[in-house]
Amino acid sequence: MTALGPVPPAPSGPARVRIFTGPRILAGDGTEPEALATRSGRIIGTGTRGELRERHPHAEETELDGALLVPGFNDAHCHPSQAALARTRVDLDAVEDPAALRETLRRRARQAPPGTWVVAQPHDEHRLGPLDRDLLDQVSETQPIVVIHYSLHRAVVNSAGLRLLRYRTPRDAPSGGRLGTRPDGTLDGHLVERAWLDPWLPGSGKVSIAQPGSPERQRAALAEVIAELHAKGITSFCDALVTPVEQKLYADALAAGELTARVGMLLWHAYADPARLPPPSPAPHRLRTVGVKMMLDGALTGGTCRCRDPYNSTTGTGNGLEVLSPGELGDLVGRFHRAGTRVAVHANGDEAVQTLLEVIESLPPGTLRHRIEHCSIVDDRLIERIAATRTVAVPFGPFIALHGDRLVDYYGERAEMISAHRSLRDADVTVAGSSDYPLAPADPLLAIRSLVTRTTGTGRTVGPRQRVGFRDALDIYTHGSAAASGEAGTKGTLTVGRLADFAVLDTDLGATPPEEWAEARVKSTWSGGRCVYSDRRRP
Repeated sequence: MTALGPVPPAPSGPARVRIFTGPRILAGDGTEPEALATRSGRIIGTGTRGELRERHPHAEETELDGALLVPGFNDAHCHPSQAALARTRVDLDAVEDPAALRETLRRRARQAPPGTWVVAQPHDEHRLGPLDRDLLDQVSETQPIVVIHYSLHRAVVNSAGLRLLRYRTPRDAPSGGRLGTRPDGTLDGHLVERAWLDPWLPGSGKVSIAQPGSPERQRAALAEVIAELHAKGITSFCDALVTPVEQKLYADALAAGELTARVGMLLWHAYADPARLPPPSPAPHRLRTVGVKMMLDGALTGGTCRCRDPYNSTTGTGNGLEVLSPGELGDLVGRFHRAGTRVAVHANGDEAVQTLLEVIESLPPGTLRHRIEHCSIVDDRLIERIAATRTVAVPFGPFIALHGDRLVDYYGERAEMISAHRSLRDADVTVAGSSDYPLAPADPLLAIRSLVTRTTGTGRTVGPRQRVGFRDALDIYTHGSAAASGEAGTKGTLTVGRLADFAVLDTDLGATPPEEWAEARVKSTWSGGRCVYSDRRRP
């Protein structure tokens, strides 16, 4: 993999025209031009090579290596800044086994100033074994330790951490949160949903328990993450949870000329004042605030989302957790709607989706198009209401391929309508593509394969009625995601006036059966007509 550095400044003098040709081109509007002409980062012409040569006789020509050229992929809901900040803490991706995890934490605890939190992530119990308060107390009984689960929905702390958080009994859990317990009823160190979210994201003027590393390390880690996304053909993404820390990280990268991706941000509601939202960035096509994020229920794959009918939830109650009450949700959404700000609400279960739609249906009419993040479990009636309110759906892309068997175990027949891309599109709902990275791989080709086949890792088909065709899946991950952030007029298709963002694949997915797509790779990725990734030297 060749990861390229900062985007160089445009040359002085008249902007040059560049003609790209070589692979089959899918422009995203139903056309297949032989070539594209670009200038100043935008597409100025499409057609045959001869037509563009005649129109631009002094253009530079670039013959691209690859089989298929498509609009740059756009991940509408992911967490690259959280992936980057994790690398500035105790990075558990670099830890191989439970013994190494404990030794790594022990070493960091010895180095940390007394009383400061030791923060480690992402914890995957399937790879690194289970954790609880007692195991972390073996690392340190005096230094507070928090180990964040890869889902970001829960964490584990030691006894020193419980004392600092003033969690003594299960009754100390905030509304919308849960504190895990031992068989004798005492706390085991597990913090679920708001029991963890509130200390992590406490709001303006308060200090999070999960502090990142130095600004220099943050920027270096962000550059690493974005380079990895470019290697998957991603040119744009919406970071679905930012605070002022992450906003500054992106702004600093932009100012330094290091922000090679186009970034939308969803600001966590506890940091958002409807009267004083962040001003536009100096380069809105490179960095912009898309809206305000809030969370209504728990995790789909964690078995904590809110459903209308009982299921095999991990809470032991037959249902998941209500992170915000309907009253809290209505107040928050109403305030931001009246201020003209888009809201993006995490709602997985059908009860949560229904609650959100009731709030949206009660709002004064306007042009704002709010978003349902994940929109996981729906039925035909809920889809009708989503369409009627012009609400945007942002379902998981790769989750059937990755977690389909587990979802059937949790939700039974309802799994057939999880990530209902086909029914949503048939109802004319704007549907975006998303990975929820780093909770899942940020690989649009994996997600597209999942959308087209609905096949799990064991070969099981879950919800065949929700399969979409290749071009529909491509549209979801390009034009649909651009529409979700209000940018369909500037990107998402390779048409005149749009940004020259595209990816070149080594396989023509439109001419290859899906069972052969697993080996497909990205050859190069281009942002504004400049190469930001190549599997060899810069073309």
